[in-house]
Amino acid sequence: MSENLSKALTELKRDEVLDTLKRRIDNNDDPIQLLEECREGMTVVGELYQKGEYYLAEMMLSAKIFSEATTLLEPALSKARPTEAMGRIVLATMKGDIHDLGKNIVAALLKAQGFLVDDLGVDVEPARVFEKVKEVKPDFVGFSCLMTGAFDAMKQTSEMLEEAGLKDKLKMMVGGGVVTSRVKEYINADFHTVDAAEGVDYCMKEIGGK
Repeated sequence: MSENLSKALTELKRDEVLDTLKRRIDNNDDPIQLLEECREGMTVVGELYQKGEYYLAEMMLSAKIFSEATTLLEPALSKARPTEAMGRIVLATMKGDIHDLGKNIVAALLKAQGFLVDDLGVDVEPARVFEKVKEVKPDFVGFSCLMTGAFDAMKQTSEMLEEAGLKDKLKMMVGGGVVTSRVKEYINADFHTVDAAEGVDYCMKEIGGK
């Protein structure tokens, strides 16, 4: 059986992914590396979807496999994390969008790096993000977006934080397939990307610079 988790996930081989993970966890392989291999597989799935070689059904199946993989990895990841949190982020897919795959990948990667992640889910109202930011005072707010219908909710959230004097105390990032520099400017975010790993790198660099 292949040790290449990325390839197995790309080919949607659920049992092979989970069996390989279990064996490599038992062998004390680095859980962060295992998570990274799963992320690479998800990246390829996304590319195949963009090319029209995979369809929504394959995307949904890959998301389910990735979710099971992260659940399996969680105990090993929790042991590998720093005892003190690197930083804190509030994540959400905003009102008008129900896609959570990208958000879930970012959440898993940030948790692996020692971040506290407050994941508010999908189709989230601006007021809910606003109240969570007031409550936990995070270092970052992150929006995941695959539908243009969520742009206004992100903008409204940004304006609410700005008016309350909270926005200048954090960094705001937005990511997803429909996100461009113009979207970043529209919602007044600090960073945008279409790649989950880039989002994590941005958070790490910002925290390191504090």
